[in-house]
Amino acid sequence: MSRKLHDLRALVRGLPRPAVAVSGGVDSMTLATLVHQARSGDVVMAHAVSPAVPGTATDRVTSEAARQGWTLRLVDAHEFADEAYRANPSNRCFFCKSNLYATIAALGDHVILSGTNCDDLEDVRPGLEAARNQGVRHPFVETGFRKADVRALARTLSLGDIAELPASPCLSSRIETGRWIEPAELKAVERIEELVRGHTAADTVRCRVRADRVVVELSPFGDRAVAALEALRPAIVAAMTEAGLRLPLVFAPYRRGSAFLDQRQS
Repeated sequence: MSRKLHDLRALVRGLPRPAVAVSGGVDSMTLATLVHQARSGDVVMAHAVSPAVPGTATDRVTSEAARQGWTLRLVDAHEFADEAYRANPSNRCFFCKSNLYATIAALGDHVILSGTNCDDLEDVRPGLEAARNQGVRHPFVETGFRKADVRALARTLSLGDIAELPASPCLSSRIETGRWIEPAELKAVERIEELVRGHTAADTVRCRVRADRVVVELSPFGDRAVAALEALRPAIVAAMTEAGLRLPLVFAPYRRGSAFLDQRQS
């Protein structure tokens, strides 16, 4: 870790005018903190405010920016004006990241940095193609950091609860592949997940909008979780109805990435 950290600091100190894409997750928050410290504040942090980004993530970024003294730019990446994105194909992330990185590039002559780590390279990440197209750098990848290394670094940097943040993909990942992405449905997803987190002891909560149903997934899942969800059913249905989601509501164990068609269960 000490060698990796030395290499990481040396890398970011040598970059001209970096701009960090900060989503609000542990990876980008940790990278932003390290780059800010290594560059003595000579860096721009860019965070996209969007219907697909949970309000808690935006609050986390703005709070940490104020605490650390970041130069923060809140941007609209205009992905909801992109029909290719809203059509929600299997490579939706390519269109999302293409819009995001183009927006950050328009802020000035910066080297754009992302919090991608080596573990991410083992997953399907269409956004990485968009990053290549825009010349985005991945300092954690370039210096061999895996997810566990990033969390350890976050603790070293005294980032508190940020070091333990669970994975939380954008809200659009909850919409089944091929279903048009509607901001009202994303708002409902966010409200439902917040409601369930506030009334259960679940480690992971996902609200999936599928073609024929809405599925609230929990981990751990069992009799106690089901009882808690049933008690919340009226409030969940109310949030669905407000968003125009007149679909059956079911509860299920959490399955990673289950909103993708190639993983869908009938």
